[in-house]
Formats: sequence, C-alpha cells, structure tokens
Amino acid sequence: MPVIDLFAGAGGLSIGATDAGCEVRACVELDPIACRTLRANESYHGAVLEADVAAITGLDLREVAGLAPGDPLIVVGGAPCQPFSKAAYWIEDGEESRYRRARAAGVTMNRPPAPTTARPDARRTLIEEFWRLIFEANADGFVFENVPSIKHPRNLPVLDGFRHAAEAAGYAVTQVTANAAEYGVAQARERVFLLGAKRGKPTTPEPTHTLKGVPGRKPVVTAGEALVGFDRPKYFEPEELVTGRWAEHLKTVPPGGNYKAHTAWAGHPNPTFETETRFWNFLLKLSPDRPSWTIAASPGPWTGPFHWSSRRLRTVEMAALQGFPKKYELIGSRRDRVRQLGNAVPPPLAKRMVEAVLATVDR
Repeated sequence: MPVIDLFAGAGGLSIGATDAGCEVRACVELDPIACRTLRANESYHGAVLEADVAAITGLDLREVAGLAPGDPLIVVGGAPCQPFSKAAYWIEDGEESRYRRARAAGVTMNRPPAPTTARPDARRTLIEEFWRLIFEANADGFVFENVPSIKHPRNLPVLDGFRHAAEAAGYAVTQVTANAAEYGVAQARERVFLLGAKRGKPTTPEPTHTLKGVPGRKPVVTAGEALVGFDRPKYFEPEELVTGRWAEHLKTVPPGGNYKAHTAWAGHPNPTFETETRFWNFLLKLSPDRPSWTIAASPGPWTGPFHWSSRRLRTVEMAALQGFPKKYELIGSRRDRVRQLGNAVPPPLAKRMVEAVLATVDR
C-alpha cells in the first residue's frame, strides 16, 4: 500500500508505516535539517519533497510519489502541534499560577475557567491544508496525529472541523487517544489520532502493554530496559553534563522524582521550593523501573526528564525512548536532533495506527 507522509519531521510515521508493511513513496517536510535526516534514511521515506504543504496540490503529491490518479493511497501526518500544546493555552494573566499557589498553601480557591479563544498562530490552518491534500489526492485512508490538548476548548473546533469535513467527503473516522507506553514504547507519551478510511470505519488498535496490570497484556517497557548499552563512552555528548544553579539539587533528586524532593512536603530538612510552584518536569528524573515521561522538543536547561544518573539524556537515548530503530541516523546539532525527536511520533505507535487504517482500506 503506497503511503505519503506530510509534515514528516524526523520520520516517525514513515517508519511506522514501513513496519506495518506499507511502502512510503514520498515525504513532505519544510525544515531543511529534518529533510536531511529523511534522506539519510531513505529506505523508510521514499522521495523527500522539501516544501510548504500550502504550496502544493494533491496531484503534486501523486506525481512525486509516482502514483497514477486511481492508484491506492494512504496519507499520514502530524501537523505542527505548537499551536495546540498546553503552552499555547495556559492562562496568560497569571490566574492559573495564583490558583496553584493558593492550593499549595491550603487556601480554597475556585480554579479559573479554561479559556476558549485561541492565540493567533498561522500554523493552526495547517490542519486545513492537511485535509485539503487528502481530498485532492483522493486518498483511500489517512492517519492524523497531534497532541492531546488539541481537544481543549480553544482547539476542539479545529479538530472537529477536520473530522466533519472528512465525514462529509465519505470517510468513516475513528478518534483515538493513545498512550505510547501501552503499545510497546518506553515512554508515557499520549497522542490523539484521527483514523479515516473510505471502505469502512477503522477499529481502534488494542493496546499490547499495560501500565495497570491488565490481564493478557505485556508489562510496559521501562526506561531501564530501553536504555541498556547506551551508557558507554562512545555515546557521550558534551551537552549531557549538568552545571549551574540547580546542578547540586538535581543530584539529590531520587530516580522518578522532581523538584518536590526539595520541599517541606517531601520532608526535606532545608527546603528550597514549595510544592505546586514549579512545572512538574522541573528537575524531573527518570526512573529505570518505569517508562519515561514525554520527551520535549525544546526543553529548558532544567526541564526533564534527566537520566537517573543526574545527567541529560543522550540523543541516542531519546531515540530509543521514542522507539526509533537503533541505527537510524539523525542529522544536525544536538539541539536539532532533540527538536526532531521531541516532535516525532513513536514509530511503534505509528505502526499500530497505520495497521488499523490499512486493515480497512486494503480489503
């Protein structure tokens, strides 16, 4: 089954589609560094078109992919998530911060209402472009991916608009909220998918792993299992060394803990912080005994998860926690590689979603 990957980034969806038995004929990506990554791993990605999706047509896609108008096709992609992330809808005037501080101090206070007006961001319209290309290319099915906060009141009209447009055009659509850890990824990364097909409604893929001891499922893959072998000197990165204001604090945070280890709430004799006054991933440290938390694309200097040995994660470790193939080559500086990985769809999770659409399309 031919596949075209839009907003391909580091190529997580393409890898998943390839592992599902599809043939990725083409990828479209605007970022030149990500395009270099895709070209360095050509067995997964086919032709790489460095272009703005708004400037191409469905016929362009088929031509690049070497497909005739009537050939079968699945389109996959994850439009940029930044306009829909939590950072884009946290309350700007400080009400949320005041609420959190009051709660930490034991003061009763009503939580401020969730805002419903979105910040201006031209990238919000890229989901419309994604749908346009599916329609113009006359795809038999599609996989759309984004962050869970696309269901937030500010963003839900965009998601619902896409879904309703697809249904009006004859696609049956299944919405899935999936945790990557339940599909064999060593990372508790939650994502929303829309699975669409013309020949029937895709079935939600059954999880294979369990976070809560569900009978019949495998135990989740832990960070410790995923990172075996990456502590060797050949994988060392200078940027992994932690220095500066909170370096000593990080050393005494236990595996699986965060800044709260240095609060009175945790029983620290000389507390530095109060609970609920920092973001939860401040000084956050991995536990080798459970999956990682979400790998961020643009982490601050004190944003975790850090390795349990009190260093920053190596990019090969981030790739392993995302479920990328071990020999997959990522191009660019460390910052470039971290950004590509943090924005990627975990390939094992992508595989299951593509399989669900493929099972409906390829009847």
